[in-house]
Order: sequence, then structure tokens, then C-alpha cells
Amino acid sequence: MRYSIKIGEQTYSVELDNLEARPVVAMVNGEKIEVWPEEETPVALPEKPADQSSLRQSDNRPSEIPLGMPPASSRGVAAPIPGVIIEIKVAAGQSVNRGDELCVLEAMKMKNSIRAGRSGVIGHILVSTGDQVRHNQILMEFTD
Repeated sequence: MRYSIKIGEQTYSVELDNLEARPVVAMVNGEKIEVWPEEETPVALPEKPADQSSLRQSDNRPSEIPLGMPPASSRGVAAPIPGVIIEIKVAAGQSVNRGDELCVLEAMKMKNSIRAGRSGVIGHILVSTGDQVRHNQILMEFTD
């Protein structure tokens, strides 16, 4: 399957083969990347969608992926992609509003702003600058 994915102002051409294989092989702008998805919650993948009109395959309409935007009820901010923390913009005890930049994660030589998915007070920062993080790893938690 081929997709156009937009992250911030950058658009990527992504081609995925077998999503059930380990590792999943993705071609991102012509570069081969092997991904080892973590399966914390079982997800049932459809065998073959009945209506393929809902899929956005190679139609040149990029998907918008909001990085670091967990559900409003979430206490933790998870890494949306694997990478390296290159800057932390907040401190424990600091109040933040939805959309505020919390940290910067570098992945594939791209800097990605991780933003607050809700307003609240930062309780714990679980990473440091220079840390390598996994997909879905909790980076920081809100107090409430």
C-alpha cells in the first residue's frame, strides 16, 4: 500500500508491504526502514476492506498526523515515532496549554515538535536530552 503522509509542513511518500510481518518494512521517500511495532493492545487488521474508497492510497492527499497529541483524558505524553530527544521545552510543575511544545524529537534527520494534547501541569519528565526513545514510550506525565 502506498500513502502520502504529511507531518508538519513535510510530506512523505510511504509504501508498506505486509503489516503482520516482523519487522514491518516501510519505504519512506525511497529509504528502506524496518519497524518493530510494539503490540501492547491487540489490534485486528481487516483482511480486505469491503469499501476501498475510504483508503487514501496514492491520491496525493497527505494524511495529517498530529505528533504527541494523546487523547484529552490521557495522563502521559507518548513518543509518536522512535527517535532521539534533542530538546525538552518544559519543566516538572509547569502549567501547559493544549498545543504547547513540550519537547523536540529527532527522527530520520527531521525535528518533530511534540505538543501537549491537553492543558494541565507537567508532573514527571521521564526522558532527558539525548535519550533514544521507542514508539509509544511515555516521555512525560501530567499530574492530574
